[in-house]
Amino acid sequence: MSDKHLQERAEVVGQVMSERDQLARHLGVSLEEIRPGYARCSMTVRADMSNAAAIGHGGATFTLADIAFAYACNSHDRTALATSCSITFIGPVEIGDTLSAVAKEVSLRGRNGICDVTVSNNKGENIAMFRGHSRQINAQLTD
Repeated sequence: MSDKHLQERAEVVGQVMSERDQLARHLGVSLEEIRPGYARCSMTVRADMSNAAAIGHGGATFTLADIAFAYACNSHDRTALATSCSITFIGPVEIGDTLSAVAKEVSLRGRNGICDVTVSNNKGENIAMFRGHSRQINAQLTD
């Protein structure tokens, strides 16, 4: 399959996922770029996404990273589901920050994938590192 065809397929997957993902829409997550095994998403941290310390809630950051992970590992148009995920928070998130999550597939062997996601703020500072493991099931996402 040509690179152009793979890219077109990834873009269709991105459109379908954007239409179907209710939580991403609710949080205001935008898909900025998608390629085979790659996705970049952004989200502005709102006041209703704060924790008791009045900074961005880690759960919101995790969810942004998880959504970018989902786009990247589903970009091949084979439905992929998370089997495990972990995150390390390395900096605080301020209310009003626009976060960017860049997901890169680092391994895809058979139906098992691993994807790393770096989350950064609008100053370009990395604030979280996420790793997700996925398993493809026998279904196309765009069916």
